[in-house]
Amino acid sequence: MYTLKPYIFKRYPEIIFGFSTKVSKDAKPPYYFNLSYSVGDNKSAVDKNRKDFFESLDLSAENVGYQRQIHSDIVNVIGCGGDNGASDALITDKMNLGLAVSVADCTPIFLYDFKNKVIAAVHSGWRGTESKILGKTFSKLQNDYNSKPENVVAYIGPSISQANYEVGLEVAEKFSGSYLKSNGEKFLLDVAGINYQMLLDFGIPKNQIQKSELCTYEYNNLLHSYRKDGDLSGRSIGVIAIKG
Repeated sequence: MYTLKPYIFKRYPEIIFGFSTKVSKDAKPPYYFNLSYSVGDNKSAVDKNRKDFFESLDLSAENVGYQRQIHSDIVNVIGCGGDNGASDALITDKMNLGLAVSVADCTPIFLYDFKNKVIAAVHSGWRGTESKILGKTFSKLQNDYNSKPENVVAYIGPSISQANYEVGLEVAEKFSGSYLKSNGEKFLLDVAGINYQMLLDFGIPKNQIQKSELCTYEYNNLLHSYRKDGDLSGRSIGVIAIKG
């Protein structure tokens, strides 16, 4: 399998991070290397894919916390692996507990407070971005863990780029024009760019933020994209954990 590992977390040897792709020597169409049970793929295949992916990162599937992503602004603090209910952001200060975000175009954001040793994983599509789930996650880190922006590093993972994310007026009018481009009667929306600016607005130093330039739609040979493949799209998982 081919796993993405951003440079931003390499500064911190205690951080485990990996972002899965659709590429694996055993992967077969239409779902390829898929880590989601909800897309119609064979359960035993997903079980094996998850086992292989997490074990390659020295994690076990049982020690990864999941959320049923519902495009909300719900932020959950968790202390165990498995299904942790419906939400779109997870926070933990537990060692060896992975936080997972499932991705096939929406923007994933991963945060690490290296002073207080706490991590967060955020799923932010246009609905989550409109409701500022990233801001609500950061506020919870500040309020519950005394996190300060200068002690936080952030990674914005692969997602659909503005050039390939067309939305109608009903969505476009919810966002500032600086993140929109006209495209005939439609608009192109920069969801990742909005979230990047939020991180800067929180006060996180620019050199502590990495934003992936990989577009899930454009690099569909490497990454899953619902916009590209529709109901035959698999899902990637980005996972972050703190070594105990």
